[in-house]
Amino acid sequence: MKSVEQTSSRVELAHLLSQCGNAVAFTGAGISTECGVPDFRSPGSAWRRNKPIPFADFLASEDMRLEAWRRKFAMDDIYAGAKPGRGHAALQRLVASGIMSAVITQNIDGLHQQSGIPDAQIIELHGNGTYAHCLQCGTRHELAEVRAEMESRCAPPLCGCGGIVKSATISFGQAMPREAMQRAKGATLACDLFIAIGSSLLVQPAASFPLLAKQNGAALVIVNGEATPLDDQADLVLNGDIGDLLDTLGRDGGRFSSATSDGRPQDTEKTSL
Repeated sequence: MKSVEQTSSRVELAHLLSQCGNAVAFTGAGISTECGVPDFRSPGSAWRRNKPIPFADFLASEDMRLEAWRRKFAMDDIYAGAKPGRGHAALQRLVASGIMSAVITQNIDGLHQQSGIPDAQIIELHGNGTYAHCLQCGTRHELAEVRAEMESRCAPPLCGCGGIVKSATISFGQAMPREAMQRAKGATLACDLFIAIGSSLLVQPAASFPLLAKQNGAALVIVNGEATPLDDQADLVLNGDIGDLLDTLGRDGGRFSSATSDGRPQDTEKTSL
C-alpha cells in the first residue's frame, strides 16, 4: 500500500495536470530502468564496464572507434528487446490527449518513440542510440548493417563518402545538437507545467531546462527515485518507483486517476477535454 504522503502527492500531480494549459515532460534514465535499460550512476551499472569513449578519442584513433563500437554493441545486447514501461505509457497518453505538447529526453533508448509518441513531439538532447549516421555527410546507417560490416572487416565502419560512421548519440565532449537545444528551450518557455522524471538533474546543460521553466513561471514537478539538486525549487516532489507513481496518469481520456490511501480510485476531471 502506498503511503498517505505519496498518495496525496499523486493526487496533487493529477490536479496540476487537470488545470494546466500546456505540460512538458523532461525524462532521464530513471524512466527506463524498469524496462531493463541500465542507468549510469547505480553501483554495478553495465555502463561502468562499457564507458562511452570521449568524442575526441573516437575521432583520433581507429582503434578507439573499434572499441567504442564494441562497447556500444555490448550495451545494446544487455537491453535488447526492451519495451516501453509504465512511465512511457503514461506520457504517451498525456501527449495523445493534447495535455502534454512535448517530451524532452536525455535518453538514447528510443522507448518514447516505441510507446507511440510522434517523433515531432520528442526532443532528444543526447541523440538516439538505435541507429548510426555519418559524421561527414549525415547519411543514416542501420545498426545491423554497421555491426555486420564491423565484424566481417574487424574495422570500424565507414560511410560510402569515406566519412566516419558513429552512433547517433552525443558523446562526452561532442557539441550538443543545436536544433534540439533550441526546440527544448522553446518548449520549456511555452509550458505552464514542467515535469522532470527520472533524472538526477546533474548533467548540464540539459538539466538547466527545469529551472528555466520555473523561472519563467511554470509549475515544476520532480518525479524521481531519490533527491535532486532542484527539489527545493520544485512545487511538487514525488520520490519512489517511477512506474508506480505515473501508472494511472492519463487513463480514461480526460480523467486523471490516482489511488487513494485505501486503494479506491480518485479522479480529477479536465473540463477542457
